[in-house]
Amino acid sequence: MEVSQLSLGIVVALVLVALAFDFMNGFHDAANSIATVVSTRVLKPYQAVIMAAFFNFVAVFIFHLSVAATVGKGIVDSGIVDHHVVFGALVGAIAWNLITWYYGIPSSSSHALIGGIVGAGVAKAGTWALIPAGILKTVAFIFISPLIGFVLGAALLVLISWLFVRSTPSRVDRLFRRLQLISSSMYSLGHGGNDAQKTIGIIWMLLIAAGYTGTADPVPAWVVIACYLTIGLGTMFGGWRIVKTMGQRITKIRPVGGFCAELSGSAALFLATWLGIPVSTTHTITGAIVGVGSAQNVSAVRWGVAGDLLWAWILTIPCSAFIAALAWAVGRMILP
Repeated sequence: MEVSQLSLGIVVALVLVALAFDFMNGFHDAANSIATVVSTRVLKPYQAVIMAAFFNFVAVFIFHLSVAATVGKGIVDSGIVDHHVVFGALVGAIAWNLITWYYGIPSSSSHALIGGIVGAGVAKAGTWALIPAGILKTVAFIFISPLIGFVLGAALLVLISWLFVRSTPSRVDRLFRRLQLISSSMYSLGHGGNDAQKTIGIIWMLLIAAGYTGTADPVPAWVVIACYLTIGLGTMFGGWRIVKTMGQRITKIRPVGGFCAELSGSAALFLATWLGIPVSTTHTITGAIVGVGSAQNVSAVRWGVAGDLLWAWILTIPCSAFIAALAWAVGRMILP
């Protein structure tokens, strides 16, 4: 690691930029946690975001920092990381998030950050600086996490339909309106547990590069608390443009479908966080929603919308990497 005792001002400024990304992550991905519970009208939007923000923060007490370790040490060789690389990665991720938020595209904040780290790292040291194992498992879960959500969502809906075959629709709706509060909370817990750690990882990377902590030292507690608190605040402000896409345009969601999608998505997120894999909460919940819609009727899913989302997913890493490479070059000129 290139240890160069940077001035406190530069470190503080970059930490604030990282927290801005963390806030935007919560803002951008709020729709993932609340789209189904709002679209089924179980909760009003302001109630849903408060609940989601609360469970985003509570995740700090539940999950080990495995994802933070992957982001901080498992994407690019730590020996080439400096403040210019961190700056480029953050600018690339934030810029891509702003572009996709403006157009209401539910892309992945997680993969935007991974793309940013890759782009800035390659711009500085070339492709040899990349760590294939960390990148491959991240890229693999672009497909695995929505597939898990799809299969579990469809299977759970079929199982529930079989168990409640003799119940009236109104009774099923009443029951799952209540149960959806639990499933939505679990999904928000998984979202906070996986996504907040990505910012923890990049701040940790910065502090090591700046010489303020050692590679063998644990993540400072203030970093962990600040990142979980910030993503919760971002979620409270919500990304309402994306709520409409996630909750209404892909397929029509009822309370039982919302429950199945959220529970399936949370299972996939819990697994990925346990394995230390930075996955996309956007991909995961979209896969679950499509799975639920397909289990009802293949024609119930608007496959054209789902196809548009797929293109956004494919483009996220290369586009954010390209922006990050440019930002790295600019950072070298403006940062000492």
